[in-house]
Amino acid sequence: MLNDLFVLTKIKEGDVKAFEAVFRQYYPSLCLYAAGITGSREVGEEIVEELFYVFWKERERLQLFHSIKSYLYGAVRNQSLQYCEHEEVKKRYREVVLSAPLSESFSDPQEQLECKELQALINQTLAKLPKRRLHIFQLHRMGGKKYAEIASILSLSIKTVEAEMSKALQTLRKEIENYTQTT
Repeated sequence: MLNDLFVLTKIKEGDVKAFEAVFRQYYPSLCLYAAGITGSREVGEEIVEELFYVFWKERERLQLFHSIKSYLYGAVRNQSLQYCEHEEVKKRYREVVLSAPLSESFSDPQEQLECKELQALINQTLAKLPKRRLHIFQLHRMGGKKYAEIASILSLSIKTVEAEMSKALQTLRKEIENYTQTT
């Protein structure tokens, strides 16, 4: 525990070598642990990488009441379980909402008409997007891919994927806002 306090003090002071030593020591086993919970090596790596990013970013505010090892494993467990819960919610959403025809979701004929108009507007707006932006949007929203996966598939940077998604969503919001103001 004393060694952990010493290492944590060095990290809080901005000692990159101390941080790198902790990273090298725990990264592989934390990735395996996260992958065991999530069922995906890639997701496990993302969780652990995000943990270490936050660990470094928030290093000055970190307070450990146990060892660095128990802190890291606890954080990975919590993030992995949160990921699994989120995936389960997405799965239930797809099963319940997306499996029913859209027109059946609304009982009022006026709502059905508005829904069909809105869906047509969304489809028209998506059709106007640049090819790459549309492809990124479809991979993320319809394919359920994460930005990192899309970046890898399309040989782009994650920042480019984020920017393209942001632009696509801005375009959709603007068109939907115009539609709602006119109806």
